[in-house]
Amino acid sequence: MNTVDESGETLPQLIRRVQDARPELTQTEIARRAGVSVSAVNTWVNGERVPSRKSADKLAAALGEPRERVFAAAGRRTPGSLTPDAEERILELYRRLTADEQRIIERQLAALAAPDQHPWSA
Repeated sequence: MNTVDESGETLPQLIRRVQDARPELTQTEIARRAGVSVSAVNTWVNGERVPSRKSADKLAAALGEPRERVFAAAGRRTPGSLTPDAEERILELYRRLTADEQRIIERQLAALAAPDQHPWSA
């Protein structure tokens, strides 16, 4: 469970580093700020589980760390941003599809964007 990010830091190491620098960030405080249970934070600190994408976003905000760093330490790919140009290109392509094709694409996108289903995600 201890995936290493580009800097060589695992998620437990990242959390502990932030806690060392900011002692007020106890596991209870991190859980409160991230809107998760203390037990979830404990499993991340102990390397027993990694956060889901949604929880990793919340954890990054709670720790005041860049989401890319938290995602990398957790072994997750950071969701991409959508520029206005990309959004317009996607919509234009979508508009060219039949109603049936649009439903297929929507199902595919929903499956790709679904919350992580890893057994170790919390």
